Amino acid sequence: MKLFYYQYSPKRFPGGLNNFGDDLNPWLWKQLIPNLLNDDESTAFVGIGTLLNNLLSKRLPNARRIIIFSTGVGYEELPKLQDSWTIYCVRGPLSAKALGISPKLAVTDGAVLVRRLFHPTSQKIHQFAVMPHAKSARYGGQAWHQICEQIGFKYIDPRLPVEQVLSAISQTNILLTEAMHGAIVADALRIPWVPICTNQTILAFKWQDWCLSVGLKYQPQYIMPLWDLYPRTARGIRSSIRYAHFCFNWLKQDQLHSVKTLWGDKQQLIATQLFRIAQTTSPYLSNDHRIEQLTTELEERLDKLKSRMNYQG
Repeated sequence: MKLFYYQYSPKRFPGGLNNFGDDLNPWLWKQLIPNLLNDDESTAFVGIGTLLNNLLSKRLPNARRIIIFSTGVGYEELPKLQDSWTIYCVRGPLSAKALGISPKLAVTDGAVLVRRLFHPTSQKIHQFAVMPHAKSARYGGQAWHQICEQIGFKYIDPRLPVEQVLSAISQTNILLTEAMHGAIVADALRIPWVPICTNQTILAFKWQDWCLSVGLKYQPQYIMPLWDLYPRTARGIRSSIRYAHFCFNWLKQDQLHSVKTLWGDKQQLIATQLFRIAQTTSPYLSNDHRIEQLTTELEERLDKLKSRMNYQG
């Protein structure tokens, strides 16, 4: 059974683009189901990621069977469920509803299983840390470093190796994160977190899907975008509307600054916004009992997969 997870195209990002959420897949599953994973493409294991769409079967042309475990809906068009698919669980209730499958298949994101594999040993070093989305880090990495240094926050680059990101998160008291899997891992490790949003490409649906699975409501804090550091988004009505909606949310929440500050010192403004959010926003953390219950549920479904795969030989 071959592990499949999303990897950014070298054509789109020369030199590649590592992403903590995607990179969790080999780190996690090779520890949890090492005897089941190999290079046999006839069976594919699809785990962490927003991969349930119309492109999945095309991306796995040699797979006669596809195992779905904790994956989510969100990008591209909805897929047509295939007889070759075996769904053990999906990311949350919105994914289950979108696919038209039983709500009992909605558990939570598989990244929660880091609870069983990563055990922090170091003390807390940082009161606050900021973790942007991987693309935000790529286009504005140096700026993020400078912003965080200015206000004394730890900067966590989501492109770093998994173990480094896990250690950095575990050393933090409160994480401000644009990366959803930063929030998921923080929650799993019982570290309070605050969702932030710096650009219009962040997909709220997948956040809402996971948050509902752990009994939380996604209400991000909007931060002024580093517009000059991001490439232009695709033109068209949909992108224009989404961009206008994002700007409206940012302006609506930023009551202390006038519109003219859009043309001022962006890094200074973003630093001020982050500092204010950290000082005034109540962080999120799911219920202890619920996160443990969901972790156990994922383990039980993984045990079913192991039993079936070993039985079938």
